[in-house]
Amino acid sequence: MTLNTMLSYQVTEWGTPLQQVLGRKPEPAANEVLVRVRACGVCHSDVHIREGSYDMGGGKSIELGRIGIHLPLTLGHEIVGTVAAVGEGAKAEVGQPVVVYPWIGCGQCRHCVAGEELDCETPRSLGTRRAGGYADYVLVPHERYVLPYDGIDPLVAASAACSGLTAYAALRKLPAATADDTVVLLGAGGLGLAALGLIRHLTLARVVVVDANPAKLELARAQADAALDIRDADSQARLRELAGGGALAVIDFVGLPETFEWGLAALRKGGALIVVGLFGGGTALSIPLLPMRNLRVQGSYVGSLDEFRELLELLRRQPVATVPIEQRPMAEINDIFEDIRQGRVAGRVMAIAG
Repeated sequence: MTLNTMLSYQVTEWGTPLQQVLGRKPEPAANEVLVRVRACGVCHSDVHIREGSYDMGGGKSIELGRIGIHLPLTLGHEIVGTVAAVGEGAKAEVGQPVVVYPWIGCGQCRHCVAGEELDCETPRSLGTRRAGGYADYVLVPHERYVLPYDGIDPLVAASAACSGLTAYAALRKLPAATADDTVVLLGAGGLGLAALGLIRHLTLARVVVVDANPAKLELARAQADAALDIRDADSQARLRELAGGGALAVIDFVGLPETFEWGLAALRKGGALIVVGLFGGGTALSIPLLPMRNLRVQGSYVGSLDEFRELLELLRRQPVATVPIEQRPMAEINDIFEDIRQGRVAGRVMAIAG
């Protein structure tokens, strides 16, 4: 490679392995920041994106090419590195260690103007819409999206940009709780374990973790008040016994019909189901159930830039139990994807740039 080239790992055809591509190193324009990638977390959503569609249930799907996600695409959105260069007007300091906030809006629509970039209809998110962190360098549109992470382990800071932030934003949506209430975390993968590490800082409620994987449940058991196997026929009865009738809230970090239905059934009157997971599918819902039981169903997608700043400050000042992080070379990215797809990863994997 020369000084003006870089390696990246791109989706060049939906549903196929990522391809190693040698291309030109980007040059930052006005207000842009070029970050030299140190590591990039590998997220389950990347595996979904590579396939090119999301299962919406009922035989329907969303084809990503029809909603503005085009190939070739460099995935990767949990990015930590150092500022390599800046464009005119950008005040970031070259050489500064930074973590990248990837959930970037168009900057011009009413949502973005109001500071609600997550609701932008034409987002420019890094690693999902624009080139992301499975590369030697990533180009960030503005200095406000590169944040210092002093006092935080760099790999923890990277995972905070998606799994940590997604968990934090979902937890922020929980109803006010007392020590007599119960909150259920459905799914003990990277997101569920991230939420488990944060939840004691955000609610007084008892915490029950539900999953189908014995190894993941074992990881969760050390921090939760109880851990239940969703495959057990008596898991609902056991939850109601633990919760004194039903859960105040359930956060579904999986997003399958089975988990959605289990979570809805686990709620007490006035409870809330917060859906985060994107595994996909659909379910039949009894509409009168919602008003009759005064239930709330809400989606939660990653988190805002302000929430990311809050999370980084929490990680600086509080002892937070973080998710186990495995480090592997970025050149193994396709093997990492397969391990995640097969459920062989407990926690997070960081792809280390070469």
